[in-house]
Amino acid sequence: MFSYLLKRLFIFIPTLLAISLFTFIISINAPGDPVETMLNQNVGGDGSSGEKLTNEKTYQTKRHELGFDLPLFYFSFTNATFPDTLYKIPKKAHREMLQRLSYKYGKWKNVSDYYHSLQKLENKIVEIEINEESTLPLRKLKDAVNVLYTNYSEEKISTTIKNIELNILQNGLLKKNCENEFNNFINSYHHLLIDKAVANKYIPVIYWYGLNNQYHRWISKFIQGDFGISFQDKRPVSSKIGDALKWSMILSISSIIIAYFIAIPLGVKSAIDKGKPSEKLISTGLFLLYSLPNFWVATLLIQFLGGGGLNWFPTFGLGSLSEGAPFWDRFWETAYHLILPLFCLTYASFAFISRQMRGGMLDILELDYIRTAKAKGLKKRVVVWKHAFKNSLMPIITLFANIFPMAISGSFIIEIIFSIPGMGQLTLSAIYARDYPIVFTVLMFTAILTLIGNLVADILYAYIDPRISFTIKK
Repeated sequence: MFSYLLKRLFIFIPTLLAISLFTFIISINAPGDPVETMLNQNVGGDGSSGEKLTNEKTYQTKRHELGFDLPLFYFSFTNATFPDTLYKIPKKAHREMLQRLSYKYGKWKNVSDYYHSLQKLENKIVEIEINEESTLPLRKLKDAVNVLYTNYSEEKISTTIKNIELNILQNGLLKKNCENEFNNFINSYHHLLIDKAVANKYIPVIYWYGLNNQYHRWISKFIQGDFGISFQDKRPVSSKIGDALKWSMILSISSIIIAYFIAIPLGVKSAIDKGKPSEKLISTGLFLLYSLPNFWVATLLIQFLGGGGLNWFPTFGLGSLSEGAPFWDRFWETAYHLILPLFCLTYASFAFISRQMRGGMLDILELDYIRTAKAKGLKKRVVVWKHAFKNSLMPIITLFANIFPMAISGSFIIEIIFSIPGMGQLTLSAIYARDYPIVFTVLMFTAILTLIGNLVADILYAYIDPRISFTIKK
């Protein structure tokens, strides 16, 4: 058995690496700029020269702190148009524009000169003192420069440059301050158009960056339990997930225990009483429950049993007692608040689990060794619970493998309706707010627990049925 577990763990390693790579690729291609999200600002826009420099310095500091100024991976396989230092460009939109231009025209040096001359022109525009005469032209110039920072279409760039030239020539103040920088920018752009090397896109190149890269930093910190910083409130992700995980685990584990303890006996009873009125009554009742949407049931319970009706149960939150209150007071207060959400989370699983149990039991009851046990005169209860029950648990074990990821994923609908601060509510809020460190940490944990669940299910299979071998066929 130990060798089997060891082999399975060795299989898990490449699987987890593949999942982590997939998660990392999604995270770096997610929309938006995480640094701007955390700083809640648009660096390089309006304001004076001093404000712009301060904002850019703050942006660079935060970017370095998050490790975004490192290469993405250990190596990159690309073509000769792609530079090995593009990751040093701070803004994501700028990097995408430069990469497109470099691929289109073939020479990174010319693209780099174009970019730096554009930056110098922008800095000169920012230095111009804003007054009544220059406000509107400066606004147009800044907007045009921002267009150039994100555009790689030759037609669009040419049109924008003509608009910039027109604004500068029509305003004496702008012409006096920006003419030299604008001419240098025009020259760099024309040089970019003329001096092409399109063949470079067909020359393969490999750049090696070593261990000092974003993926290695992310995965090594993840293994150590450091999941990054939330974009919303700058709290450690581990802290936010820890707070939410407690309530989701309480709800999920309680729901699973209740569901199994009720549904398994009902499934066995349905199999034994196949075709009888009791079996039809159980099946009809359970499928009725299964057909009711939990959000609708939750709404009815709140309306009739909560504050809108009989006021028997609280309908939101986890109670108002402080952490300093006695443990049992807090326990009963919380348990009282969880009655309705726990019911809504559990009732639908009765039908599914009992049906799986019924099917497994019916298959076993038709086997020869069960007939032999009955022929020996054993009591019905002994035949069912001692001989048939254990071997009919295969479908239930398969369901059990899904418990691990469910235990941390939470329930979006129930937690939102009843205002329970669990994983479902946290993940949904993170998705809406584009708080990707939380989203991708939950994704990684779900994948890991899915693998663990499958391993536990395999072990339980072999425990239930010794005929199942622990060896892995080659």
